Amino acid sequence: MTGRLRLRVLEPTGALVDEAVVKVVAEAPNGSFCLLPKHVDFVAALVPGVLVFARSDGSEGFVGHDEGILVKCGAEVLVSTRSGVTGDDLAGLRAAVERTQRHLGERERAARLALARLEAGIVRRFLEFEGARA
Repeated sequence: MTGRLRLRVLEPTGALVDEAVVKVVAEAPNGSFCLLPKHVDFVAALVPGVLVFARSDGSEGFVGHDEGILVKCGAEVLVSTRSGVTGDDLAGLRAAVERTQRHLGERERAARLALARLEAGIVRRFLEFEGARA
């Protein structure tokens, strides 16, 4: 496919994006960069942010993502991230990111509570063991 890139944005649960694009804009720790089909192959670490891609019909797509890795090899651009959300407009993307963050916050609180209970159980059993030895 001359003049196009194949963009695949992957997270652990599957692919967020898998389509032909003409341009990809992403952000690394040292600033943002643009990829076009004939650019040199490279690898870049990505900071949390918004990846923008342009389709051949002129429309744009957006991926709000956590930190990740971008690899350009030939006409293929692979992005791997821990979590992300897609959208065709920035306002919708912002709302989706906020919903995802709320959901992740709830899951994180539940995980912390489970860990605290586990730690308390270990301490209690350790104290019981020490009391039985005395």
